[in-house]
Amino acid sequence: MPRLRNTKQRQLILEVLRSTYSHPTVDWLYQRVRAEMPNISLGTVYRNLNLLAEQGVIQELRYAGQQNRYDGNPDPHYHLTCTECQRVMDVDMPVQQQLEEQLEKAMPEVDVSGHNLEFFGTCPGCAGHSGKNK
Repeated sequence: MPRLRNTKQRQLILEVLRSTYSHPTVDWLYQRVRAEMPNISLGTVYRNLNLLAEQGVIQELRYAGQQNRYDGNPDPHYHLTCTECQRVMDVDMPVQQQLEEQLEKAMPEVDVSGHNLEFFGTCPGCAGHSGKNK
């Protein structure tokens, strides 16, 4: 895949995304980027996010029935989505390569190139509000 040209818009979008751990939506990113670059269009933000995701510079998180979210950390890792507030958090545990190996043993005709595993639950903030404590 050819290397992306580093435009001012793309660099700013990447800087804003990497400055947060909130896994923002494109609308959130657009508002923050537009504050520094008022003439940028929403289409430019979408195009650049798609290009950065295709190049493996960022991750695009897709959830059924919700807006896509973006993660400035391209390294393989898991996420937890709060079922109360929809906050997306990184899960600090190693990615389980054994899952891919087990699938390849169960289905030898397949060549697994990766996997996606999502956790759902209640974030610390929402658990505190609902009285749930572990």
